[in-house]
Amino acid sequence: MKLYVDTQSKQVQVTKDPEPKNDQNGNQRSEKNTGRLMWSTQVFVLDETGGEIITITTAGEKPSVTVGQLVAVEQLEAIPWATNGRNGVAFRAITLKPKAGNSAAK
Repeated sequence: MKLYVDTQSKQVQVTKDPEPKNDQNGNQRSEKNTGRLMWSTQVFVLDETGGEIITITTAGEKPSVTVGQLVAVEQLEAIPWATNGRNGVAFRAITLKPKAGNSAAK
């Protein structure tokens, strides 16, 4: 089962430029089935209940977004994980694109 997060009523702002998603050896990871390179982008998600910083993984071309930009997130998926007694939630999206109106910092 896939868990998708509705981002329509949320403000999503880039807080760290996209970076290659690397493995433990420092090599950029690629998607298993397609071989597309993977990218990590840190964002701040704000709604009526408050805000949270998350990192979103995308595959393919590096997202053309920069710090401070408001972005549209296509199909944000929450992926719960548990490894060696640790657990959390990873986030994956199809794309991150600048929203019309651009930066929240004016």
